[in-house]
Amino acid sequence: MVDKMSMWSLVVNASLVVQLVMLALLLVSVVSWVMIFQRRSYLAKSRRALRQFEEKFWSGIDLSTLFRDVNSNPNPDSALENIFRAGIKEFTRLRQQTDADPDAVMDGVQRAMRVALSREEEKLDTHLSFLATVGSTSPYVGLFGTVWGIMNSFRGLANMHQATLASVAPGISEALIATAMGLFAAIPAVIAYNRYSSQVEIMMNSYATFAEEFSSILHRRVHGSG
Repeated sequence: MVDKMSMWSLVVNASLVVQLVMLALLLVSVVSWVMIFQRRSYLAKSRRALRQFEEKFWSGIDLSTLFRDVNSNPNPDSALENIFRAGIKEFTRLRQQTDADPDAVMDGVQRAMRVALSREEEKLDTHLSFLATVGSTSPYVGLFGTVWGIMNSFRGLANMHQATLASVAPGISEALIATAMGLFAAIPAVIAYNRYSSQVEIMMNSYATFAEEFSSILHRRVHGSG
C-alpha cells in the first residue's frame, strides 16, 4: 500500500488528462521561477544604477561633462542615464535652432523624457504580466485536474461490487496532487508579482521625480539665457 500511494506512483498512474495538467503546471512553475530570479536581478541592478547616477548628477558636475561621460561610458542598467540623455540631446538640438522659442524647447525636452520614461517602464514591467497570469490561473488549472481525477475515480466505482476507501483513495490522491501543484505554481508567482510591482512603482516615481527636477534645471537655463 505504501508503494501504491507513493507520490511518484500516483503521478505515473494518473489519467492522461491529469498528467498533462501536472506537466503544464510543472513547466509553468519552472518558467515563473526563472522569471522571478531574472526580475530580482534586474531590479537590483536598476536600483544600484539609480543611486549611482543620482550621486553623480547632484555632485555639481557640469551637464555637458556629465553628458560626455555617460556617452563614453554608458551603464546599460541605468534608466536615469537614458532619461538624462534623451532630455539633453533634445535640449541641445532645439537650442541650436536660430528661432528657438524657450517654451517650445522645453515642450520638446519634456516629450523626449516622457518617451524615455515609457521605455523604462516597459523594461521594468517585463514578465510581470506573465507572473500575474500564473498566479491567477494556476489554481484553476490544478482544480480542473482535480475535478477530472475525482470524476474518473467515481466513474470507476460503477464497475465495483463493493466500494471501499482503499479503492477510491489512489484516484482522489492523484487528483489532489494537481491542486497542490497549481498552488505551488501560483503562490510564488503572486508574491513575486506583488513585491516587484511595488518596487517598479517606487522606481518609476523616482524616475519621474528626476525628470521633473532635470526639466526645472533646463527651464532655468533656457529662460535665464534667453
